[in-house]
Amino acid sequence: MNAEILENLASCLLRGDQASAAETTRNALEIGIPATEILDKGLIAGMAVVGEKFKNNEIYLPEVIMAARAMHAAMDILRPLLAISNTRPLGKVVLGTVRGDVHDIGKKLVGMMLEGGGFQVIDLGTNISPQQFVKAVEEFNPTHIGMSALLTTTMPAMKDTINALIAAGLRHRVKVMIGGAPVTQAYCDKIGADGYAPDAASAVELARRLLV
Repeated sequence: MNAEILENLASCLLRGDQASAAETTRNALEIGIPATEILDKGLIAGMAVVGEKFKNNEIYLPEVIMAARAMHAAMDILRPLLAISNTRPLGKVVLGTVRGDVHDIGKKLVGMMLEGGGFQVIDLGTNISPQQFVKAVEEFNPTHIGMSALLTTTMPAMKDTINALIAAGLRHRVKVMIGGAPVTQAYCDKIGADGYAPDAASAVELARRLLV
């Protein structure tokens, strides 16, 4: 019975059905399924399938956004219960599009997928300077930083941010992930970032690998 309800919840995400996701979450709680189990075996499991399908070009950006909205509808119900039970996220990720760049669709998608994967996400927005990333590390103590750039002309700000973290004595505290259309693994290696993700689903996998 529990497994069937949780599979149904995962299906709600795949369909992008916000109302059904919320209703199924309430039903699961009413029959005594713990909030942590609903999160792990319903929402995270469902978003993992969404991520895999997106990665394989079986679904596209609009479907992923709808799935993420359905996930948020369920999370709005679960979040107070998870707080009471002291459920900790896998990690905390500070995201930002780098200085000089105001593109954020890809970054927002990465944030949605990370949340669906069990991470806490703090989205700083766009045009984020190295100093702002440093301040965010000091303030939020994240496990990861995720930097995005869509323009080749703004990519050097990624290296500038890593240098700023080193200068502030904070580089060892965070794993640095980078991505965006012009970004490559070779550039990641060149600037000393910890990992590169070509798409949102891969960003979740990378964030998990970097926790080890």
